[in-house]
Amino acid sequence: MDKSQSGFTRNVRLLKASVNKHAIYGLIISVMAIIIATLVNCYMATGGISLDGIYKVQKTLPVLWLLDALPFVFIVWGQYIGTILVYEASAMILDQTGELQSLTSSLEQRVMYETTHDNLTNLPNRFLFHDRLAQAIKAASRHKNAVGLAIIDLDHFKEINDTLGHFAGDRLLKQVALRLVGVVRKDETLARMGGDEFAILLTQVDDSNTPHSFYKRIYKAMDLPFNVEDTTFDVRASMGVALFPEHGNDVDTLIQRAEVAMYAAKQQKNNGYALYSSKLDRYSPRRLTLMGELRQAIEGDELSLYYQPKVDWKNKKICKAEALVRWKHPSHGLLFPDEFIGLAERTGLIKDLSQWVLKESIKQTLLWQQKGLEMNVAVNLSAACLHSPDLPEIITGILSSHNLGGAVLTIELTETSIIKDPEMASEILSRLKALGADISIDDFGTGYSSLAQLRKLPVSEMKIDKSFVLDMMKSKDDEIIVKSIIDLAHNLGLKVVAEGVETKESAGRLNEMNCDLLQGFYFSKALPAHEFEEWHAQFTFD
Repeated sequence: MDKSQSGFTRNVRLLKASVNKHAIYGLIISVMAIIIATLVNCYMATGGISLDGIYKVQKTLPVLWLLDALPFVFIVWGQYIGTILVYEASAMILDQTGELQSLTSSLEQRVMYETTHDNLTNLPNRFLFHDRLAQAIKAASRHKNAVGLAIIDLDHFKEINDTLGHFAGDRLLKQVALRLVGVVRKDETLARMGGDEFAILLTQVDDSNTPHSFYKRIYKAMDLPFNVEDTTFDVRASMGVALFPEHGNDVDTLIQRAEVAMYAAKQQKNNGYALYSSKLDRYSPRRLTLMGELRQAIEGDELSLYYQPKVDWKNKKICKAEALVRWKHPSHGLLFPDEFIGLAERTGLIKDLSQWVLKESIKQTLLWQQKGLEMNVAVNLSAACLHSPDLPEIITGILSSHNLGGAVLTIELTETSIIKDPEMASEILSRLKALGADISIDDFGTGYSSLAQLRKLPVSEMKIDKSFVLDMMKSKDDEIIVKSIIDLAHNLGLKVVAEGVETKESAGRLNEMNCDLLQGFYFSKALPAHEFEEWHAQFTFD
């Protein structure tokens, strides 16, 4: 007999005892009522109370017979009904107990699942992944084989999240998770470590080429555009891999070194994959060090501006240049924006950095004017700067301090920075336009803006992303895209800048397409101000 049946029998016994006890109380009360009724009738019939009188009354009054029989009828009926009610009550208690036990078990399973899984993607979380990685390391140690740990991080996810909102960012993460699930094998573990970072446990590692082959699968899965809230865009990911036992013998070491490799992969242009090596260790402490030194670099004399010309090939003029910031780090040498702009955004220093670039570029414009060199300077601004209500006043103040008008300045913005809050962006850009500044949409073709939004914005210029221009001479599709963007921009009354011009052939083809300005290594790389002056003086149009 199991516990539930034993409990059921005990409940029946207790309830029956309680019912029987109250039935006996009822029987005693009924008998007392019969005795009293008999004595009262005896007194009324004989004028007194005696055994003969009682016998006579009981014998001659049929009503007393019925009254005498009722207690026994009720006691039998009560026992029967009581027994039925007892069994029904016990059955109900047993059913409810079973439901409670089932619910408790379900809640325990749910708590256990939520403790070990990510509630957004339903993938194993960091804690479960740690455990599985530890078990895999133990098994690999026994069998003398290798396992791999891949850390995958989405590129520019913060920009997407800030632009489209956290709800859209969560939807994107769900889509990414589904694609990664389709990539991993049954014996591999995919987990979400937090934010936009995923981890994959690779159990079949034959050699150091295995992770690279795996990355090709990841790249292919991410190659198709994503669609969130009727917006289509591309997402790329960087992957770093560490192997057991080659790169570490415990969970924490492997994770740390896989992350070092992942950050190194982000630094490598056109290659989103890196396998850990001791040479990459500089990326981890270096990144932490740079975060702490950036403010000092902005306030000190460690930043400088380089200028890349924009060439008006048709009219044989050079009247614009893009200002690009460089960090002259005392230990790491010259650092490019890719290495510290993201840090500036994460540490909240991006506004200070942007103001420094604005001040220095406008100051340089004045110096060039004094030398007879008329130049409009383009400055890139992030979404955080664009959505700052005091931006127009800051730029007005900087221009006024150098006695210059807004015509010397072009503000370059990405499509993503505009779509975050189109109404505020439109208001601020209109105020900047009123100063005389040009407004340029940078990297057009890779963002999320619509033509309807562009029409409403006071935009002067559109820059074609270099990814289209670089392959234009080899890819007919890219050439068609470039030509379409040029025609579209002209139809909207905008000028067009093509960046990534690296050959004479592409420059000539863009000129045939009526592209207004050309920018790229074919003309010049970004140069310090004094070298830019020398280049400008010597440059001739072929």
